[in-house]
Amino acid sequence: MFTGIVEELGEVVKLTDTGTDSALIAVRGPVVTSDAKHGDSISVNGVCLTVVDVGADVFTADVMGETLRRSSLGALRAGDPVNLERAATLGTRLGGHLVQGHVDGVAEIIGREPAEQWETVRFSLPAGIARYAVEKGSITVDGVSLTISEIGDDAFAVGLIPTTLKLTTLGHKKIGDPVNLEVDVVAKYVERLLGSGKAMS
Repeated sequence: MFTGIVEELGEVVKLTDTGTDSALIAVRGPVVTSDAKHGDSISVNGVCLTVVDVGADVFTADVMGETLRRSSLGALRAGDPVNLERAATLGTRLGGHLVQGHVDGVAEIIGREPAEQWETVRFSLPAGIARYAVEKGSITVDGVSLTISEIGDDAFAVGLIPTTLKLTTLGHKKIGDPVNLEVDVVAKYVERLLGSGKAMS
């Protein structure tokens, strides 16, 4: 479980195709590797990955074919920046919202509108997850917990403060670039409960 508060902007060292419908990713991140060990979970652009090795500020993780197909990780190349966050602990402050690191869909940046103190960024909204997104609700974009400021049938917008623009990939990405989306898991549970037709006493 994560909070959507990015700890550092890391860098992809290498993405290696292992030839078995999977890949091995190596990521440089001094902060997240400072106490990382085999088996720990680290979010990479919003995707929960399990550490298999750590050394010299670099950690490696296996990426299964399903993850490569359902996220933007397969498009990463050496040198690309990535948002990194270690898994939350019971003592972690929940500065964002509950994030699982399970990507629900891949969207694209479709617009950027700079302002004096912030920037409005617009994203496409895949039809399969649009029903879970609401104005003023939480959504995770590339591992960043954000609040939806505007929403339509096939797009939504968020406002990014200078800190987010500087310290995450969202400040560097261009129109047309892919991003990983994760909707608020609470919305999924509500839909499941209401859809079951069972009243709770």
